[in-house]
Order: sequence, then C-alpha cells, then structure tokens
Amino acid sequence: MNRSQILTDVLLDKRAWHASTIDDATSWYYLLSTKCLFAFDTFIQNLRCHPQPITEIRIQKSLFDICTECLQPVVDTLNMGQGFAIVERIPVEQYTLEESQIIYWLIGQFLGHPLAQDIKGTLLYDVKDTGQSVTQGARFSVTKAESSFHIDNSFGNPVPDFVGLLCAKTAKSGGQNQLISAYSLHNELRERFSPDVLKTLYQPFYFDRRGQFKMGESPTSHNPIFQWNQVELTMRYMYYYIQVGHQQAERALAPDQEEALDILEMLLCCSDFHVEFSLQPGQILFTNNHWILHNRTQFEDYPNPKRRRHYVRLWLQRRMDSDETN
Repeated sequence: MNRSQILTDVLLDKRAWHASTIDDATSWYYLLSTKCLFAFDTFIQNLRCHPQPITEIRIQKSLFDICTECLQPVVDTLNMGQGFAIVERIPVEQYTLEESQIIYWLIGQFLGHPLAQDIKGTLLYDVKDTGQSVTQGARFSVTKAESSFHIDNSFGNPVPDFVGLLCAKTAKSGGQNQLISAYSLHNELRERFSPDVLKTLYQPFYFDRRGQFKMGESPTSHNPIFQWNQVELTMRYMYYYIQVGHQQAERALAPDQEEALDILEMLLCCSDFHVEFSLQPGQILFTNNHWILHNRTQFEDYPNPKRRRHYVRLWLQRRMDSDETN
C-alpha cells in the first residue's frame, strides 16, 4: 500500500474530541426555531388535505430557506465540527407518528439525499426490537442487544455520509446512545502503539453483509477499516460483522489482524473516548457516519407493544452546492 494513503499526522482540530473536551452537553443541541416549527406545521396542515406518501415528499425551496438559519449550523458541525448534533425537537405530542416522520424526512432532506437502507429499498427504517437474534443473521438494529461501536453500512456501498435517528419512543430502561470520534482513536493508535497496528487497519478485512446482497453476489465485502483521502478520515467498522465475515469467507484472521482488532476494541471500551446520553421523544441525533462511531446499549422494553422503544433511521448522502430544491 502506498504510504501516502495512510494518515501519518496527529490531527488536533474539533473532530478529534474526547469525552472531557466536549463535556458541555449544551453545545450538542441545535434548536428548531419557532419560525421553522411554524413552517413545518403549516406543511403538515396542508398535507392533511392533500396526502402524499412520505418518501415522495420533497422539501420545497421556500421551506428550505426558512430552515437554513437553524439547520445549516448542524451541517457545518457534521462536516468539520464535532461530527454529531442533536436537533431539539419535533413536538411529537402534537402529531401522529407518520406526521412526525414527515417533518423528520424534510429535515433530513435539508442535510442530504436519503439512501436505501436494505435490498428492499427502505428509506425510513424502523429501529426496534422484533425478537430476532443477531446470531441468526439479523442486524443489530432490529434486536435489543448492545450493538457495539460501529459505522452504519460498514459492509456495503455506498456508506452513508450522515445517519439520522429520530426518537419516537424510549425503552423502559437502557438503550443509551454512545459516540466516539475515529480521529481520536486514530491519534491514540498512532501515538501509543506500533505503526504496524495502523498499517494493518488500513488493509482490507472481510465483512459479513447480513443478507443484504442479491442472488449470485458474495455474502461478504472486503474493505479496509481506515482510509484517508487527504481531506477526511473514514472508517468502516463493526467487530462482530468482521468476525462473521472472515468465517463466511473461510479466511481466518491473521495474528496481526487479531492483535489490531483487540487493541481497537480495548480503546472503544475506554470511557475517556466516548460520550453517552439518552434521546427523548422528538429529538433527532445526526452523526457523520464516516468518522463518528455509535453504539446503543442493551435495553429492556415495556410489555405493552405501544410503549416499546422505537427510533426511525435515515441514511443520507451529502448535498452538493449544485443541488437544487423545488
């Protein structure tokens, strides 16, 4: 591998945060303005008279312009700031679940273009326990198990630029959100460990694709964990999917790969690196999915199905300056 493709410097900008350097949680929150909320409400009132399928709704230029003041700082933070933001909040108590999702869908379109999240083409993905098991091939998002730190769609293409999570309902207990910066992990790996560790993590690993492939395609993908394009550090990671991927490919992890993964997992378990919080109904978490790893802790749900934990996920591709709205 060409050494120029490996990030050799320690980066010390806002992206390389630790828990202690962003302990002021108020800086994580971005309020939807009264003007913005009124515009969304007007949109919903009109839609009640002229309903449309959610995924066919496109953000209009007039609404886009109204949202710019409160949502452009979110985009800036995701790209070159701390890499995550909590949008506060959709008043879900005033709307049906579908109407709340419409507002979320519009907010998401300000940030980017929605991407399909499975081979069925699902654009709005329900994250809730369905009783399935990860060991039987399910994705962590439809179980109540702790997911471990990961990047969404680490096994697929394209990797979404941003991930959105709308909290519709919380669990009875547990289910906290945890975030870690890949820049801080990379800095730590470079400063504390042999250069061979990072070199190994820039080499391809096999990832299990969790059944998200068409007939005739490989059940695994082959991707490096870290990549550097001279502008942005990107990461693909889900430890369990790598373990299963190497089993699927019948390629045992080499000793240097096992060592590198063990070191990475050790750092991911260190509380100095991650922040933890709980979303409340109506709040939306957005993350830069290239270098913010997220985890959801195990949770206990309510017996009543109507009260059970429910998040709605968006995968988004960045808007380009040339993109136009209607």
